Amino acid sequence: MRKTLNTIDSNLLESIKQIILNARKSVYQKVNQELILTYWQIGKEIAETELKNNIDNQTSRQIILTLSKQLTHEIGKGFSRSNLFNMRKFYIEYPSVQTLTGHLTWTHICELLIIEDKDKRSFFEKECANASWSVRELKRQIDSSLYERLLLSQGKANKAKVLELVQKGQELNKADDLLKNPYVFEFLGIPENKPILEKDLEAKLIRHIEDFLLELGRGFMFVGSQQRITINNTHYYVDMVFYNKILRCYILIELKTTKLNIADGGQLNTYLNYYKTEVNDETDNPPIGIILCAEKDEITAEYILGGFENNVFASKYITILPDKEKLIKEVENVINK
Repeated sequence: MRKTLNTIDSNLLESIKQIILNARKSVYQKVNQELILTYWQIGKEIAETELKNNIDNQTSRQIILTLSKQLTHEIGKGFSRSNLFNMRKFYIEYPSVQTLTGHLTWTHICELLIIEDKDKRSFFEKECANASWSVRELKRQIDSSLYERLLLSQGKANKAKVLELVQKGQELNKADDLLKNPYVFEFLGIPENKPILEKDLEAKLIRHIEDFLLELGRGFMFVGSQQRITINNTHYYVDMVFYNKILRCYILIELKTTKLNIADGGQLNTYLNYYKTEVNDETDNPPIGIILCAEKDEITAEYILGGFENNVFASKYITILPDKEKLIKEVENVINK
């Protein structure tokens, strides 16, 4: 059958659009790389001039202020005092600009430069590139103490785990790599300690599904809520079901607005057995279950969740940003033991 003129026109249009979009993306990446290299070179000039002339901090601040005014007057925007300070710090923190991933924008880099801890900064740099975070998403993950929460997610933090996060970012190789402790739902706008029904919590998470997916991590795709399971003509419902394309498995999440209870583990384990038998394809790995609860006692959780053949985990959620300093001290205490 001969193709119609409309079909040919449509295919030709799509092909040309793709060529244009690819060209724009390529140009944007090249411009971004040149911009970052330019700012690094400016920072190098400032830092080396200070070193060569033995300039102290107070004099340096005055020089940068003067430079800012002159460059803005003669060249234009983009050379504010704070931006010049960032360029100087950029060179100092990254003596070789080639070590920095090419996927980050200057705005991303400015956010990373705020982080003084080099290990933490390296982690966020890797994660930002791996997950293609926007600047807003990067800021949110820094503010929510993602680095510290991942270190504490398995109830322990050690130097090996720190090194792993610094060198590779968050790797998803096994079930418990998914976990965070705690999960942070500050985007829901629920005041601390305000009672909420499980159905209302679920509804809010669905309305903020993009933020929820960001908090869950890389590779998550939303399948649906209240997914029905029928066993011997009795219907049960899984609160939320996701699929992780990296681990190639279903993730079943049960929401509990109370403390973790004994019955919670058995309930979710039943759902996992059903998915493993009735829903999984041959290419799927065994499903993973996560109970998100308002409170969790580690000792009790060990008894409730221990002994299951399936991967069943529990983690606490909070509705406000965590106390960053408290989490940092907790990580330091565990590592230094």
